[in-house]
Amino acid sequence: MSVWEAITGPWPWYVAGPLIAGVYLLLLYFGRSFGISGSLRAMCSALGAGRRVEFFRFDWKGQTWNLLFVAGTLIGGFVGHFVLAGPEAPGLSEALTTWAEERGLESWRTGLAPVELFSWEALLTPRGLILMVGGGFLVGFGSRYAGGCTSGHAISGLSNLQLPSLVAVIGFFIGGLLVTWFLMPHILAL
Repeated sequence: MSVWEAITGPWPWYVAGPLIAGVYLLLLYFGRSFGISGSLRAMCSALGAGRRVEFFRFDWKGQTWNLLFVAGTLIGGFVGHFVLAGPEAPGLSEALTTWAEERGLESWRTGLAPVELFSWEALLTPRGLILMVGGGFLVGFGSRYAGGCTSGHAISGLSNLQLPSLVAVIGFFIGGLLVTWFLMPHILAL
């Protein structure tokens, strides 16, 4: 296996997991906390939202490193998609692809997400509005209401042994199971 194949292929858990742990240990060492949703507040404050809304009035310059992290995440996603990604679809289980095809999502075998659900054309359908607009609002509202996103609570909060993060992560899992088993079949039938 070449170095290029090792970089562009999927990384096993025993490589990716310790890398995530190492980054978090560095954050702890330097007294920082990880969370993407918190950077949105800093970005809004940097763009002047603090002039109108009290919530955004704080010293955002202390969060510059987090804004750079978000910029790196966006750049990494771009590089990963346009430079490193191969032509083949990610390996999905046969059970998932069969389940998706039974519900009219044939494109899931050839891409990362089914275009029948996630495309500009799908946005104008009832299920597209529910999934993308409604789901996006609920994720944003939920992240703010829970005091952080799933990554922030599951990685940072649990690592710091914070009880609110444990409650939030349990809630994320329960909500995900309920939506997957009881709500998604009805949305996909639209």
